[in-house]
Amino acid sequence: MTTYVALGDSFTAGLVPGEPRWPDEIARELGPDTRYENLAEVGATSEQVEMVQLERALALRPDLVTLVCGANDVLESTRPDADEYAQRLARMFRRLRREAPGAEILSATYPDISRFLDLRPRSRARVEKGMELFNAAARKVARAEGIVLLEGFDHPAVRDRTTFGEDGFHPSEEGHRRAAMEFLRALRSRMGGVRRRVRSA
Repeated sequence: MTTYVALGDSFTAGLVPGEPRWPDEIARELGPDTRYENLAEVGATSEQVEMVQLERALALRPDLVTLVCGANDVLESTRPDADEYAQRLARMFRRLRREAPGAEILSATYPDISRFLDLRPRSRARVEKGMELFNAAARKVARAEGIVLLEGFDHPAVRDRTTFGEDGFHPSEEGHRRAAMEFLRALRSRMGGVRRRVRSA
């Protein structure tokens, strides 16, 4: 494995420069000979990932891609379109398969981001419903396209407040650590192992 590219929003990009992020841990486990580019951007929607990040990622000829997006689609719209999101996600996966045919692709559903956010009841219900619909779309697309999809929505760790930062939305350092462990576990299962063992919890 020579090139790892991470795509997405602040879940992948992190918020504070220098603080550990789960893609950083994956890159460390892959070893110093693996090129690593984190192209994710805070606030990115799935449209921005497709139109900007994907182009840059394909130019790097990756053999490992993590792609997690969609939360900002829900947060920024009162009526997020899950069908449009599913079509966009499918296009991205298919283009990666076509233009980077040897790449392993990993994705994930989001946790219930309304759980710890400071929202009014109607907004909380809207965000919760939107994330349920978007996660269902991601599951359907991943099954159809043969993409490894980690389950973030129902994972026991998301019920632990310590896995979220002070804003109740973005991962804390512990949240990034746990996410890295899950992605590495999936990668080992898919590839038969990375160069080093995942650090113990």
